[in-house]
Amino acid sequence: MTDYPPSQPGSYPPPSGDYPPQGSYPPPPPGNYPPQAPGYGAYPGQTGTPVGQLPQEAYTSWLTRVAAYFVDFLPILVLYGIPSMIAGTTADKECITGSDGFVCTVSPSSTGATLMFLGWLAALAFGIWNYGYRQGTTGSSIGKSVLKFKVVSETTGQPIGFGMSIVRQLAHIIDGAILCIGYLFPLWDAKRQTIADKIMTTVCLPIR
Repeated sequence: MTDYPPSQPGSYPPPSGDYPPQGSYPPPPPGNYPPQAPGYGAYPGQTGTPVGQLPQEAYTSWLTRVAAYFVDFLPILVLYGIPSMIAGTTADKECITGSDGFVCTVSPSSTGATLMFLGWLAALAFGIWNYGYRQGTTGSSIGKSVLKFKVVSETTGQPIGFGMSIVRQLAHIIDGAILCIGYLFPLWDAKRQTIADKIMTTVCLPIR
């Protein structure tokens, strides 16, 4: 016997009573979920292997770093030096006779002043690109690429990025503050670091 009356023609069968409990949902179908995106402020590719302590000879030598500096400085010298030379040759000279005798003053012409300003902007843009973007993303400025070494973080072994690379360049001001002693640190330091390197926890390593 059942609790339902016999079905009439055209009627639907009675409910089975196997509905899930009220308020519950069926389980999701099996399958793999995609990995979660990195959290806010995280950047892919920024993890790496710490450099650790290496023998002193494993770090880039002081002379190699100095040579790279001069290679990097050449484009800046050209970009700013040539407009400055032109400004010097086109300068306005004015001589007057006064109580102090015959006095001459030299001032750059408007053309020369404009060229110097544009040259300064070009040199600044090159420095930001070379030391900020190029060195920050690849580890090497043009000079460092020519001399085959790179700047990396001690903690990750990776380039330090645009912003921190600019900060590292500004930290070199400390290297030159006291008779340029900071620039000489790589001559005796175990990791051949300047003071700026120690502040930024960076090291210079040869490119294999």
